[in-house]
Amino acid sequence: MTGRDTSTGERILVGVDGSEASDRALGWASDEARRRGLALHVVTCWSYPMLPWGPYQPPLASAEFVHEAHLVAEKAVEKVVGSDREGLDVTVDVVEGPASLRLLDLTNDAAMVVVGSRGRGGFAGLLLGSVSQHLVEHAPCPVVVVRSPA
Repeated sequence: MTGRDTSTGERILVGVDGSEASDRALGWASDEARRRGLALHVVTCWSYPMLPWGPYQPPLASAEFVHEAHLVAEKAVEKVVGSDREGLDVTVDVVEGPASLRLLDLTNDAAMVVVGSRGRGGFAGLLLGSVSQHLVEHAPCPVVVVRSPA
């Protein structure tokens, strides 16, 4: 017996974007993963914005976007989970595309998906944005939306 809850999946999926809301979601998800003996799959999404007036000229190449997005996720894990990862299997992934769609793609074998109630604007807004409603409506697994304490 591994001690893992395998009834609906062996991992908790959490979307992060570097915002306070996603840090709270990551904290909740890491606590729940420990409690259930599940792996924690931390995902940051990114995409070039669609502009109505013409093609977007990105300031960074896609490899640089991926690198920056990975740094956002790793910093969030270090800040929230810290070095206390004993007994917690953490993976960090960066995927290209709208967060609402890409996180949904990853929910089929997840025990649950966790997101903050609001993302950030600017660059980080491109990474996660507001995806909670889309996930609540379409995810095949439970969805936890972690709200701010205020």
